[in-house]
Amino acid sequence: MTVPDPEPVRDPQAVRAALAVTAQAGPFFRLGVIGDSPARGWLRVGELTRASLATMADDTARELGIAEPRVAASIVHLGLAARLWSPVLGCGLLRGVVPDLRTLVISLGPPAHLGLAEVAGWAAQSPGQIAALSADVVSAQLTALADALPVALSAGLLRGNSASAMAGTLGVLVRQDQALALPAAELAAALLRTGALRGTGILTPSPAVPADGLAFRRRSCCLYYRVPGAGLCGDCCLARAPRSRQ
Repeated sequence: MTVPDPEPVRDPQAVRAALAVTAQAGPFFRLGVIGDSPARGWLRVGELTRASLATMADDTARELGIAEPRVAASIVHLGLAARLWSPVLGCGLLRGVVPDLRTLVISLGPPAHLGLAEVAGWAAQSPGQIAALSADVVSAQLTALADALPVALSAGLLRGNSASAMAGTLGVLVRQDQALALPAAELAAALLRTGALRGTGILTPSPAVPADGLAFRRRSCCLYYRVPGAGLCGDCCLARAPRSRQ
């Protein structure tokens, strides 16, 4: 993807303003400013260990009645991916700013919260520029999170989770403001052409954007159907849930 070189946002207050506006879209869109001395319980993503995410996965398994560790790990990963994509794409689409996540910190909760030790970002106006910058900053963090998962998951599943979270994020924004439908579809299409997300799913071409979000279908399964009592996700690649092996 060829895009102009990004311009850093000179005034950190502009990034703070973008974060504040985006946070109004919902809890997953909140990216707090924690400061360079985070309180107890906050960790940089690179400091996460398999033990710390194992606790999160165990809590998720207990809450949902999940017996398979890989299912719980996938759901944890999908939730964290959504918490990463939401503020980044929200800031980009709503204010033309892509926040820098290199100082990202995380509190595992429950629920999990994300924050920044330092505020910085880049100005991004076109869908291609927002996509390129967003893919870079989110993919770096998702790689670190995947390395800390207590169970190894396939690369296809992880990339599919990222794509699903991306499309879901844009769908939330579209449902809140229909004027964002076409820009969101253009941004999603641009992201699905990036290296990290290429081949992960199919987006209905614009202008065929449903009123309730984006028409996206992923090419992998997040395993949510294996949660007791759950069905298929709206963007699942499966036509029907496979029969239980038990």
